[in-house]
Amino acid sequence: MNGGNFLIYIGIVLIVAGVAYKYGLLDWFGNLPGDIKYKSEHTFVFIPITSMVVVSAIVSLIMWFLRR
Repeated sequence: MNGGNFLIYIGIVLIVAGVAYKYGLLDWFGNLPGDIKYKSEHTFVFIPITSMVVVSAIVSLIMWFLRR
């Protein structure tokens, strides 16, 4: 796969993610058990540990299917 095709695939993925975000299909992101949210008067810290594990597993499965 050359660089041009790779950029096209990345663009398609970003468009799909943008549409999913716009229509509320990504509302689960950041609200799973294990995601850390800390909020005080002047500070907000958000660490989406569980959400990133789920995203990593999905991307790994997609890459595995593409290599077969």
